[in-house]
Amino acid sequence: MPDQQSADIVVIGSGICGALAGQRLALQGASVLILEAGPRLDRGRIVANFRNSPRKSDFMSPYPFSSWAPHPVYQPEDNGYLVQAGPYPYKPEYIRIVGGTTWHWAAQAWRILPNDLRIKTLYGVGRDWPISYEDLDPFYQEAEVKMGVSGAPNTGSPRTQPFPMEPVAESYLEQRFRERLAPAGFEVVTNTTARNSRTYDNRPACCGNNNCMPICPIDAQYHGGLAVDAAEKAGAKLIANAVVYRIEHDERGRIAAVHYYDPDKTTHRVTGKTFILAANGIESPKLLLLSASDKYRNGLANSSDTVGRYLMDHPSNGLVFDAEEELWPGRGPMSPSSINSLRDGAFRSDHAAFRIDISNSSQVQSVTQALIAKGVYGTELEEQIRYHAARQCSLKNVLEILPDPNNRVTLSDKKDALGIPTPQMHYAMNDYVDKGMAAAREAYTQIAGLMGGTNLRYSPDGVYGNNQHITGTMAMGSDPKDSVVDAFGRTHDHENLYIASTGVMPTAATVNSTLTGVALALRSAEHIHANA
Repeated sequence: MPDQQSADIVVIGSGICGALAGQRLALQGASVLILEAGPRLDRGRIVANFRNSPRKSDFMSPYPFSSWAPHPVYQPEDNGYLVQAGPYPYKPEYIRIVGGTTWHWAAQAWRILPNDLRIKTLYGVGRDWPISYEDLDPFYQEAEVKMGVSGAPNTGSPRTQPFPMEPVAESYLEQRFRERLAPAGFEVVTNTTARNSRTYDNRPACCGNNNCMPICPIDAQYHGGLAVDAAEKAGAKLIANAVVYRIEHDERGRIAAVHYYDPDKTTHRVTGKTFILAANGIESPKLLLLSASDKYRNGLANSSDTVGRYLMDHPSNGLVFDAEEELWPGRGPMSPSSINSLRDGAFRSDHAAFRIDISNSSQVQSVTQALIAKGVYGTELEEQIRYHAARQCSLKNVLEILPDPNNRVTLSDKKDALGIPTPQMHYAMNDYVDKGMAAAREAYTQIAGLMGGTNLRYSPDGVYGNNQHITGTMAMGSDPKDSVVDAFGRTHDHENLYIASTGVMPTAATVNSTLTGVALALRSAEHIHANA
């Protein structure tokens, strides 16, 4: 017989959404147990791994890979954890460790726009959300206080209270972009970020290290590891290296227990009153599908056949160019500012909306590699590095992709070291995305011209990156026939199973999904407490 543990609230996944939902419930007096598939490690080890890594631009390399909780790895080669069924490869970079993927995020903590929740009604595309922006506002505010979010007032998203702190000081690059683009109507907005501009929550202010991704070396930037610390301080218990492989239900359809393996494949059973599935938008639907039974042959929470469907991210194209003046990117945060004027409008009926992100990442490495590849060396190499590293700039978009039921996560025939099937990705783009990318390219050209840009290098046509913003695979909705969870994140099929994940977002909008995921998770936690 497996050993058994129990708690009022059992949370599967220790990422930022699950940890902060767990903290909230623990503070309200519930016993909370958080199960994390991956290992626990501290910032010091991650920073040392980063500094010793030969691949500084590989944001996964500082994070340990565990055979019992595998995650995707693409450099120096693809480990094949995510099986690609096509037609377009979808290769997100996420981490299975205590604290989750926000260890290596850019800390962008945007709110969506009110119109983002009504794009079907307003523009005839996508899906409407079953909640309003006003429903989210207090939980956005709560999340911003917990995470220490700083931002400018001109984001386009209404607020009933100010940000917890003022924005991080502008870099010189950001100042010059703002000054040179303003006459043409391109407003450069300081990004909304979970990054300290002053001492906050016993953490220091940003000191401009410029390696926010893959790790802030001083914890000026919030991450899921800090969220776990807060949950434990509130009384929650964490078990690391606990790979949940099955969710068990009773004859009425209520969740009775979860089963997990430790690294030696010893099985353990955990019972509870309420369960929160808080892995990401790939690992969560994987677990629901793995938990199929005689009663639920298509997997748990899947009477609608929408578990795993409507997979979305934010595809991107970009432009690299040389500005006519020295800007020296690399001083301050890596992603300091954006252009938001194309996030909404009547054009959304025809093509995707997007936000343009202005990079401030150091260009020294990429410039040096390109010059060496051209055979430049010696004194000329040094001169050319100094010239181009001071001027090379890059832009990219964060573009909305519409929910498509054929873009989905399923189970593959491949199994990991514990014998658990790995995820299989089905993904495609369409004309709505392609037209949005073309509009972004026109905007890039205007911006480069205003910066006196030369040597313009656009992304290849039809080749898009992604932003690791996994959404949509367990969408919320009012109708149980076409959604997985209700407006509070409770699964339609199981009254005591909630999902706290960016995967419940019905649409992706045009901004990083983390803050919205946390706000939704906190809203779910309030509902759980009110109905306990």
